[in-house]
Amino acid sequence: MKPIISKTPDVPELSKEEVTFLTEVAFGQFISPQACDALFIFGGTHSGHWEKAIEAYQLGLVKEIIVTGGISPTGTPNPDWTHGKEFTEAEVIVEHLLEAGIPQESIVYENRSTNTLENVLFAKEVFDFTTIQSLLFVCKSHVAGRQCRTLAKHLPNHLKFIPFTFDAAYEGILLSRDNWMDTEMGRSRVWGEYLRMIHYGKKGDILALDLDIDKEQP
Repeated sequence: MKPIISKTPDVPELSKEEVTFLTEVAFGQFISPQACDALFIFGGTHSGHWEKAIEAYQLGLVKEIIVTGGISPTGTPNPDWTHGKEFTEAEVIVEHLLEAGIPQESIVYENRSTNTLENVLFAKEVFDFTTIQSLLFVCKSHVAGRQCRTLAKHLPNHLKFIPFTFDAAYEGILLSRDNWMDTEMGRSRVWGEYLRMIHYGKKGDILALDLDIDKEQP
């Protein structure tokens, strides 16, 4: 199954203003890490998903952790993934958390979800989000905007969402908030994120963008 929108679509010429806009849209608002009532880990095979969670717990930022992720029907496991394809993302992430000394009673998880939307919807079946006020969330830095909009669309309105992200590399190119615009790979990845946010916003899967770039879109 191919994704609806390519991970690396062709990118139009972008002005400085559009680069600034895309940075805020894809990476989300920059918020310094702070203590929250719980930590939400979006599913994935990159080691950053469990490394950042372990860091957050060891820093004392959270005491409860919600892990998500089944087996993606579209993704290719990251090189950091040393398990077979039959293992779910959540099971492997939980394994790493336990190995780091995080107690089992601090962790809840679901292992059926196959995409971001399902990560959030299925997590609601194993955790009561009405009992907390703030949520730290772990994901790749350039998808934080979409992930936050997914959380905000489907979780209680009173919740405060704080990103705790990691930069990922593609074909050896590290993609960050400060350098994505400097490479063809970075521009393509971020433009793809923007197109997905437009698409999923129209579907009602995430909070829709208030503004968009006036260029041809699929």
